[in-house]
This record gives sequence, structure tokens and C-alpha cells, in this order.
Amino acid sequence: MATSGAGERWVGLAMDFSEGSRAALRWAADNLLRAGDQLLLLHVIKEPDYEQSEAILWEATGSPLIPLSDFSQPTISKKYGVKPDAETLDILNTVAKQKEVMVVVKVLWGDPREKLCHAISEMPMSCLVIGSRGLGKLKRVLLGSVSDYVVNNATCPVTVVKPASTEG
Repeated sequence: MATSGAGERWVGLAMDFSEGSRAALRWAADNLLRAGDQLLLLHVIKEPDYEQSEAILWEATGSPLIPLSDFSQPTISKKYGVKPDAETLDILNTVAKQKEVMVVVKVLWGDPREKLCHAISEMPMSCLVIGSRGLGKLKRVLLGSVSDYVVNNATCPVTVVKPASTEG
């Protein structure tokens, strides 16, 4: 799955609007993204609210690609049952302008591990960047790690970004 040149890469970013996924976004902006890239934010909702979103329409395939300018509007994000935070939207808009990157969002519903791997196999992504929640070994075994699963099952290279330690 080689890309045919600069500016034609699709870079995937798993985004759950946590500090870990914001760290992954910052890392991708600083180390990976370049002018002309297309950044595909993949947001997975585990338990859809069928009454408050269009999940029932798009549950099997995920939402259509949503441009960042549309996704930044509260009515559009609510339509898909997503609650993006202002800090993440600010980072995305800054990255889009400064790096000359097109940002689009795809909302998926279901098990994050399976949905992320399925999206990777459906889209011609050069790579995926995913944040780590920093679970300890025991919690990772008990809860299952999305990033571990994706690393072992994705059809493209995956970079896992750990959040910066807050301990001194």
C-alpha cells in the first residue's frame, strides 16, 4: 500500500477526545503530517444513542466523511452523537491551516477495536496514529487495550502515542 507521492497520503488518527488522543494528534502534527496530507479522524462511539443521533442510519458503514468545518458546528456533531471539545477542535483547525492538511471525520459505532481495524481496511491509509490510555498491565489484560488490538490486527503501520507523564 505505497503512496504515489507527496501530498497524497491519508493519515488516520483514532480520536476519542481524551488527553491521550490529543497527545496523539499533537505528535502526528509535529512528526508526521505534511502539506497536502489528508487527516482522517476516526471516532468510535461504543453505545449509540439512537434517539439523539443518526447512528441507526450509519451504524453498519459509519458516517460519511465530514469536513472539519462542518464537524466544528455543534448541530452537525450532535447529529452524529459526538461531543468534541473546544481544545481538540482548536488543535485540528490550527493543524489544518498551518500544515495545509485537509481534515475529515468519520464517526463509527460499535466495538472500537473492530471498527478501527475495519475502517483501516476500507480506507487507503498510509498509517494510523492512536493514543494510549496508559493502562497498567493488569487493567490492560482485564479491560483489553484498543491500541494493542489495533497494532496486532491493522493492515497499515500503527503508531501508539503515550500521554506525557504528569508525575514529577
